[in-house]
Amino acid sequence: MPEFIKKLISDFGPNTVQTGEVLSNRAASYWDPTPIAAKALIRPKTTAELSEILKKCNDAGQIIVTHGGLTGCAKAADSTPKHIVISTDRMSEIEEIDEIGGTITIQAGAILETVQQTVAENGFYFPLDLGARGSCTIGGNAATNAGGINVIRYGMMRNHILGLEAVLADGTIISSMNKVIKNNAGYDLKQLFIGSEGTLGIITRVIVKLESATRSCQTALVGLNNFSDVTAFLNHMKTSTGSRLSAYEVMWGNYYQAVTDKNGHKPPLDRKYPYYVITECTGSNAESDEDIFLNTLDEAFKNEIVLDAVIPKSEQERKSVWIVREGFEPILENNPIFLYDVSLPIKHMESYINNVQQGIMETWPGADCYVIGHIGDGNLHLMVCPKAGDESLHGKSDEIVYGPLKDIGGSVSAEHGIGNEKKAWLSHCRSQSEISLMKSLKQTLDPNNILNPGVIF
Repeated sequence: MPEFIKKLISDFGPNTVQTGEVLSNRAASYWDPTPIAAKALIRPKTTAELSEILKKCNDAGQIIVTHGGLTGCAKAADSTPKHIVISTDRMSEIEEIDEIGGTITIQAGAILETVQQTVAENGFYFPLDLGARGSCTIGGNAATNAGGINVIRYGMMRNHILGLEAVLADGTIISSMNKVIKNNAGYDLKQLFIGSEGTLGIITRVIVKLESATRSCQTALVGLNNFSDVTAFLNHMKTSTGSRLSAYEVMWGNYYQAVTDKNGHKPPLDRKYPYYVITECTGSNAESDEDIFLNTLDEAFKNEIVLDAVIPKSEQERKSVWIVREGFEPILENNPIFLYDVSLPIKHMESYINNVQQGIMETWPGADCYVIGHIGDGNLHLMVCPKAGDESLHGKSDEIVYGPLKDIGGSVSAEHGIGNEKKAWLSHCRSQSEISLMKSLKQTLDPNNILNPGVIF
């Protein structure tokens, strides 16, 4: 065991600095069951303790990789035997709910679903929501600027955060725990850390604004004939339901068929349609909200935009609809499989996906390319399954998926970040002057390059 690790154990104790069997029993990520590779796993309990640890690591030039819930999709939390992993899982308290101001103060290691349930018990609503809600952490949500299914109405994680605390590489604590919406006193420093993927500092606490609890929720799964109907239905829902529209999720037909086959989920709707959309509205008046929702669907049928629909009558039925969108484990059984998270103007989506799917099929006959997306906020997720070969095919797949985005004003990352996986493509959606400024910020805040070096660029 390295002397530096022995000294850390002596200073902070074996419950905080862990080695050996603990590492071999900890998976590298949700996507990779391989045990993590690291000199040690450090689990600080407080911001002050983390500050002391980082100061010692910075003085020693020890590289740090931060772990939250390990559900990220861009390999930003990958570590090697040369690294120390710092996990925020012991910093998980919900410190305060301000019922008058409508805010909650949360430590970085708190699980998103726990936060959602806690605020609901207090009559509030925290709208950030994604499939990994049961595992992902608030600090990770902030560090990656997480999006999810409600962005169309409520925005990304960045839109929810009022205040933030982070520890810099040298141990300096930057505490900007602001509780007010309006605060134009100089630079908004919290924005440096939101979406920084652990490269500028380690987020320890956040204050987020809460929404009033909704009293109604209407959901429908609909089948549509073509992509122009998907966009027409989106505009129809926006126009007719107004601010009630909170989610609009599209699934290409082959995705729906793949996750509802004999080994998958029970299909809530016939499996024959080219496109499927889950749309959801929330509001404060159950009776009038339902009337507006049903009338909007009825008009879509009359205008022949929608071919078929199922409307859940219970929370269990609602979950059986959403699991089709969120439970894509049947597709993950493919090996290799390459996952993508891109954004682009809605008007280019149909031609973009057609070109990508054609490129995939021409490169690997018999391959599959499954597509789902948030659509309303311009975000698509692709799952490329060559049905042959191994990880060495990833580069060619990247060329097919990422290549066309630059000319249509798209981004190689909508909500998952750049990490280690996409950095070769960063210049596809960021100018050289932007990248240079990013590097200058990194050099200023982490001059010894100990925090997630190699991530983003």
